[in-house]
Amino acid sequence: MSHHHDPTALETATWLDQEDRRVTDAIRQYGCFIQGVLGDGERPPFAYTVGLFGIGHPELIVFGLDHGDAATMLNWFFAHIKAGHDLMPGELVEPPLTTTRFLVEEFPNPGDALFAANRHYQRPAVASVPAYQLTWDVDGAFPWEPGYPYPPTQQPRPGNYEPEDWD
Repeated sequence: MSHHHDPTALETATWLDQEDRRVTDAIRQYGCFIQGVLGDGERPPFAYTVGLFGIGHPELIVFGLDHGDAATMLNWFFAHIKAGHDLMPGELVEPPLTTTRFLVEEFPNPGDALFAANRHYQRPAVASVPAYQLTWDVDGAFPWEPGYPYPPTQQPRPGNYEPEDWD
């Protein structure tokens, strides 16, 4: 018999305090924190940065990569931005040592996804930190093009991330 434990308000507050410290410590040490969110079979995993907003750049979010690949890629983009390369919507970026291209796109509903970033910057979802979505290609094909090998749900189009439908 399994016993399901619902966390108390105190347990939740304690956990959030620990998470806040973990995020803040990572940003102090590395300049950026990567928040990964697991997929569940219907919804793809995604990951996003926390820390770019603090240096005057929108945060970055990527869908459909496993956490290790997403973290490697987001860390590369963070270093690229810290080195002085501000990304612009519509820009196509091809990091070295990969054939994958990333299209920089406006992410119109960051308050629906960037919970850790908004918590870190103490912003309500309606006044969310801004974000860009990095959409990746496979063998030259983006999700909306012929030859893309995954279902379109692997990388939802910007603005089509609707977590309220996700329970």
